[in-house]
Amino acid sequence: MSRVASAVALAAIALLGSGAQAADPFFTTQPLSPQAPPTNEWIVTLRAGGKVLPRFEGSDRYGVFPSGGLNIQRVGAPWRFSAPDDGFGFALLDAGGFRIGPVARYSTGRYLSDDRRLYGLDKIDWSVEPGVFVEYYPVDNLRARMEIRHGINGHDGFVGNAAIDLIHRFDRFTLSGGPRLALGDSNYMDTMFGVSAREAAVNGRVIPFKANGGVKSLGASAALSYAWSEEWTTTVHGGYDRLVGDAADSPITRAFGSRDQFSFGLSAAYSFKTRW
Repeated sequence: MSRVASAVALAAIALLGSGAQAADPFFTTQPLSPQAPPTNEWIVTLRAGGKVLPRFEGSDRYGVFPSGGLNIQRVGAPWRFSAPDDGFGFALLDAGGFRIGPVARYSTGRYLSDDRRLYGLDKIDWSVEPGVFVEYYPVDNLRARMEIRHGINGHDGFVGNAAIDLIHRFDRFTLSGGPRLALGDSNYMDTMFGVSAREAAVNGRVIPFKANGGVKSLGASAALSYAWSEEWTTTVHGGYDRLVGDAADSPITRAFGSRDQFSFGLSAAYSFKTRW
């Protein structure tokens, strides 16, 4: 599938991630007017930006990918933090420091156009990954989050992401960051990092390899948001992940990539109020 089609699919997932009190993967605003809001008044946040990411899992070559989304939250609802690397989702339960709800992510897949050294290896189509997230706030400025998702289209495995974020708000800024952990089951790991005997024979630069499930990477992420006004906010973020286990030992990573995976992004968000 072309990059244009992948970008269209990403935009569709961003829209699927919208909903009442949906989590904003880049920026979550405070209510624009918290004083005695009407029950039918909402804040709509539109976001657009770009990310620099590895072209595929384990790649040492980078590309720029579009990002964006839609967030809808009732005016007067409690402020909730959302990190740039959160999946798209919204809370069905929000009580006692716990938040639980559906979530989805988009994976760009792997194509020969990403790196000609992949010749002979099977392409991996883009994937949609619906699932569930759980968050817990032991204190107001500390959040723990876990996502469990299942792939559709490009892979059919289970994947998980765990994150802890320390959040500091001062004046118009919100600074956040913390450790990250990514996991995958055997179906996911073998799809992304495995090499069949046929693929190895055709490619000629890699050997057969069976990737098992487990921890995929350990890393950290940080973000800084600035609210220019009640309507406009920009966010810059970066992350680092170190592939471990079979993801690091894969011939694909060793021959065509790197265990060190970096990411950078910039987005702008526009918020406005509406009545429904």
